[in-house]
Amino acid sequence: MAEPTVFVHGFLDDHRVWDGVVGALPADGEYVAVDLAGSGDRAAEAGAFTYDRFTADVLSTVDAIGGPFLLVGHSMGSAVAELVAAARPELTSGLVLVNPVPLAGTRLPDEAIEPFRSLGEAGAEAQRAARANLSPNLSAETSERIGAAGLRLRPEVVRAFASCWNNGAPEGHAPSGYPGPVLIVRGGDDPFVTADLVAGAVAPRFAAPVTEVVAGAGHWTHAEAPARLAELIAGFAGGQARGWAAGFSRKTADAFGETFAEDVVLEAGTLLEPVEGRENVQRVMAAASGIYESLKFTHQTESGERTYLEWEAVAFGGATLLGVTVLTKDEAGRIVHAAIHHRPLGGALKFSAELGRRLPDLAAAHFHQEA
Repeated sequence: MAEPTVFVHGFLDDHRVWDGVVGALPADGEYVAVDLAGSGDRAAEAGAFTYDRFTADVLSTVDAIGGPFLLVGHSMGSAVAELVAAARPELTSGLVLVNPVPLAGTRLPDEAIEPFRSLGEAGAEAQRAARANLSPNLSAETSERIGAAGLRLRPEVVRAFASCWNNGAPEGHAPSGYPGPVLIVRGGDDPFVTADLVAGAVAPRFAAPVTEVVAGAGHWTHAEAPARLAELIAGFAGGQARGWAAGFSRKTADAFGETFAEDVVLEAGTLLEPVEGRENVQRVMAAASGIYESLKFTHQTESGERTYLEWEAVAFGGATLLGVTVLTKDEAGRIVHAAIHHRPLGGALKFSAELGRRLPDLAAAHFHQEA
């Protein structure tokens, strides 16, 4: 992994919760797992325990790195990681959100949030039960290992943390301030951060997120399936999909050009014939990204030199477009071929015609002409 990876833990945890994931990542990487104030090695620190403070603390860590970094956050820590990425977008090469709570907060009523707030006073058995309820497949051994962190937390810290993720931050009510590539990972058996919660309150705030589901894992996916999560993080960090997603986020020709080989070829269901060469493909992709009102990558997989991305988009005042993109890379990791398959046909033809209007010097050869 080319750049350092910074991990931010969530509620009831400390930096040690990432040990399994770090152990499964490439041994030559640089990994920094932080403790939020009040947790782990910082358990004795006084409040306030707020998103503003957590963000400032993690910013001091990433600023000390002094170069590009990948951010990974879990649950409440995902909100902190997003705020850090928004504050340093030029240095954040990617953002991985694991079972993320919405930055706007979960907004549970008092009777629902109080059991979480009171876990600091409730003792070991109550904390074990809470983890088991949210991660039903968590082994007893793993639960004991990561549970030690929660038992070190002072009751007032637990209350403050729960209030923090429940109340959220003002930034969560607007599109994310981080425009770069985002990977959202959710445990398939997580009853708290559900598919509906991610789809409704997390993913729409980002320009072009990739989402993955880890089957058989709950809210503590990084403790239940560390090897699978490490695989997803490594693939995101090293794959051409991240650069492709960044291009759609930034919507500029230069952003796409960073991922292309000089002789790249673009084929698509919206093209009458392929577009060849980095400069031409950059122009087409920048124009295409400008047509989409929103774009979300829903599934991703890699096989050898190919990456397959399934996506959903909205354009033309609310029309839905669906498709699959296949990216092929060379030995240097540059994209040499991209094939984009759109559906339905009516939407694809309209998209092609709009591209032609935006790229008139290429229109006759490459794009559908509406009557």
